Amino acid sequence: MSDLTPTVTPSAGSQGNDGRRGRYKIFLGMAAGVGKTYRMLQEGQAEAEAGRDVVIGYLEPHGRLETIAQADGLEIVPRRRVSYRDAIIEEMDLPGILDRAPELCLIDELAHTNAPGVEHHKRYEDIDDVLAVGIDVYSTVNIQHLESLNDQVAELTGIRVRETVPDAVLGSADDVVLIDITPESLIERLQAGKVYPGERVQAALQNFFKIENLSALREVALRQVAEEIEAKRIPADSATGARPREERLLDSAAPQAIGERLLALVKPSPASQRVVRRAWRSAQRLGAELDLLWVSDHDPDELEQEQLDALRRLASVLGAHLLIEHGDDVALVVQRIAEERGTTYVLMGAPKPRSAFRRLSQPALPFRLLGLLPGVDLRIVADRTQRRDVP
Repeated sequence: MSDLTPTVTPSAGSQGNDGRRGRYKIFLGMAAGVGKTYRMLQEGQAEAEAGRDVVIGYLEPHGRLETIAQADGLEIVPRRRVSYRDAIIEEMDLPGILDRAPELCLIDELAHTNAPGVEHHKRYEDIDDVLAVGIDVYSTVNIQHLESLNDQVAELTGIRVRETVPDAVLGSADDVVLIDITPESLIERLQAGKVYPGERVQAALQNFFKIENLSALREVALRQVAEEIEAKRIPADSATGARPREERLLDSAAPQAIGERLLALVKPSPASQRVVRRAWRSAQRLGAELDLLWVSDHDPDELEQEQLDALRRLASVLGAHLLIEHGDDVALVVQRIAEERGTTYVLMGAPKPRSAFRRLSQPALPFRLLGLLPGVDLRIVADRTQRRDVP
């Protein structure tokens, strides 16, 4: 098992009474069972032995005896019981943690969705409250829970992950530790009953825990952490002041000089969410802002309004800007918005097949955009769900 840990300066945001926001460390894995919670508890124990006040805010060991043993001796803030639909659900006690005010709090399962009636919908929002008062936090998450990877993970594994977190949560962490083991080792752990109870092992091996799925997820996790390191390396280098002033000035000026701005064309349909996620990852790699644009020639019906609301929520999670413009000529509206927003890169889904007459009488939208937007790059996002095996 190995780890890869980028360290950056503390993230900005609300702070506690002493002016310090808590430091945030996330243990990231490719799948359940790699040892994220085990490693988090190990490091928590080490901090406690060094004299720090450490508590467990929430622990979900899934019955794994080795993990449970690692929690021995650490204080646990009792869960609170929430009544929901004639059932009692145990959730993390956020007020209890804030009242206890430890130096370090260990909070498992970052992507968890809370029961209705507590302070926040998602656990990552609870964690932000803990950090805001100056408490350090260690937490855990699997790579498939990142929102922008939702489509990619579904394509790789055939399983759609329902609980997601904004990528910005991972980006806000001061430290990201990748808990990395080989797919073969993870499967051995699974078969030995160290991940799931025996009755679930065979089903897991035939579904999510196929060797090809784990290999693909491991590659995604490694790439994600490498991108996080690269994104935070230059600001960290500049903060040291070790390089000549001229080089640091060049670094700070470069984004303004060669800044990119992406515009993704969307429609109120489920397929557009795939375009948005792909566009957001492109924007992250370029360090660019992302705008989403729907050009409408009518008012949305009920079904379209539902899809539009879903796009608006996705845009909010990812930090993109959703624009809705009315017009009969999509290409001309896109040209106007691109010029107003300073767009350098346009992304769109694959256009629908057109009849021979339409192909002859009117150029397709991508060709019109290339003519109307000289100097703007255009990318068509493939719908990989439509791929067919070639005999």
